[in-house]
Amino acid sequence: MSGHHDATEHESKQLLHLVFGGELKDVETLTFKDLSKLDIVGLFPNYKAAVSAWRAAAQASVDNAHMRYFVVHIHRLMEPETPKPR
Repeated sequence: MSGHHDATEHESKQLLHLVFGGELKDVETLTFKDLSKLDIVGLFPNYKAAVSAWRAAAQASVDNAHMRYFVVHIHRLMEPETPKPR
């Protein structure tokens, strides 16, 4: 139907987040041991979903002290002039 929008589109703006991780050379730095072996967990539509994925990936690698996962706010890179939500 022309002009029809999904109700959830109005409820919250899509704020893309990337979750990825990899083995660090040293636990005191953020330098990865091998960039070709980074684990790209995925892109997520909001911070809550990204944190859930981050937590699952981090928990799965808990036995490796050098493995770290990160959440990157892709939406801030795409629209840097947009103020941070309060």
